[in-house]
Amino acid sequence: MIDKLLQDFDISRFQHDLIQWYQENKRDLPWRKSQDPYKVWISEIMLQQTKVDTVIPYFYHFTEKYPTPQKLAQAEEQEVLKAWEGLGYYSRARNLHTAVKEVVAKYDGQVPSDEKHLGKLKGIGPYTKGAILSIAFDQPVPAVDGNVMRVFSRVLHIEEDIAQAKTKKLFEKVVGEVISKEDPSSFNQGLMELGALVCTPKKPQCSLCPVNEHCQAFALGAEEKLPIKSKAKKQKRVSYVALLIQDEQGRIVIEKRADNGLLANLWQFPMVPIKEVGFTHLESYVYREHGIPIQLQQKQGNLRHVFSHLIWEIDIYQASIISGEKFQKNKQLKLVSKQDLEQYPFPVPHQKMMKYI
Repeated sequence: MIDKLLQDFDISRFQHDLIQWYQENKRDLPWRKSQDPYKVWISEIMLQQTKVDTVIPYFYHFTEKYPTPQKLAQAEEQEVLKAWEGLGYYSRARNLHTAVKEVVAKYDGQVPSDEKHLGKLKGIGPYTKGAILSIAFDQPVPAVDGNVMRVFSRVLHIEEDIAQAKTKKLFEKVVGEVISKEDPSSFNQGLMELGALVCTPKKPQCSLCPVNEHCQAFALGAEEKLPIKSKAKKQKRVSYVALLIQDEQGRIVIEKRADNGLLANLWQFPMVPIKEVGFTHLESYVYREHGIPIQLQQKQGNLRHVFSHLIWEIDIYQASIISGEKFQKNKQLKLVSKQDLEQYPFPVPHQKMMKYI
């Protein structure tokens, strides 16, 4: 199939046109200032499912705080999560931290340039591996993400469903054939840049595209019909009551989430799955689950937070610990002052609740 797709495709001219355009038009981004594999790695992890403008300040802060693999490996996980706070998809930070520790322990702090060793590190999939090897080490390894699949689905008029794993494998083979051996770094970054700036999901700017003469979809007027992607499953909605519980000294109850799953090891204000528990049983549920005797007070507000697969709909209430009752010790719970809240990593929806305290 690859031979058929590339039968009349001028690979060397395509490489030339793409790389020339990239070198003349690339954005001035902080992770492009060097080929340091550690910094390339951090940027690629941060950029997963996150916009460039959002990542830039986090990249500066994170690399200033942890300028070397050794510095990151020495850090406590809670500290790393705090540095990542607000960027979302926190498993990225935990996996990066784990993998960097392995790099320091096994490879003397040098990010491996070997495809096999690099690919075994936690959190490094085929795309991230290809990005690091091509950008930092100038190796002609494909780095195929949604941007790249969109570009090549249009250029080669590929009508396979890009939501399927086998289609991604097909694009990896295509890019493996087409990638520049002389400048794989500029080639892969050029594809990413083209997808981000010109060959966009909606209303691609084909008249400005440096490779439009190679593009079959453009020739057929079919660029907006591609890529083909089956719809993801509908997001599940879950309703919660979040409790801002304070004691007589004004200290606030915070809860550490489980060490696996969604938002693992982050802190939050206690949340009650209200449809399961029922509003009338809320106080007894909190006592049963957490050992805290509370009195519910007024509602402060509500918010909605959208994850890729889930929607949280949260009503926010104040509550107080009933005077004279003992707060039962629980390693997942802490009583902290308002000033000390900023020492703990909180997910975005819980950061937004702090204005009500």
